[in-house]
Amino acid sequence: MNPAEAYILNQSEPYKSILLHLQVIVETTVPSVELLYKYKIPFYYIESRPFCYLNASKGYVDLGFWNAGHLTKHLDQMTTAGRKVMKSLRYQSIEEIDEAILIEVLQEAYSVKDKKFF
Repeated sequence: MNPAEAYILNQSEPYKSILLHLQVIVETTVPSVELLYKYKIPFYYIESRPFCYLNASKGYVDLGFWNAGHLTKHLDQMTTAGRKVMKSLRYQSIEEIDEAILIEVLQEAYSVKDKKFF
C-alpha cells in the first residue's frame, strides 16, 4: 500500500468514506491521473504535474484544484478559503457530494491539461 492510500484508509469516519468515494470518482473520471503522496496528503498528478489533492482537515474533506484560476464551472460551489490560486470543493458528509457537479469540475480541470496554466 502506498502512503496516499494509507492516508485515506487511516482516516476516521466519515472522512474515510468521503475520501474513498472521491477517489473512485476522480480515478474513473480522469483515468490518466496518478495518485501520489505529496505535501503529506494524497495528490493526483497528470504527466508529472499536480492536478488535484484530497485533504481531511478541520471537520471536512477538501478536493482541491492546484491551479484553479482557469475554472469557470460551479464556482459558487467552490471555496478559496484565503488561498490565491487554489479552489476546492468541500464536503462534511458523503451525502453532500453532488457527483454531477464534481464530474463537471474534474472534466473542466482536465480539459485544460495541455494549456499553459496547467
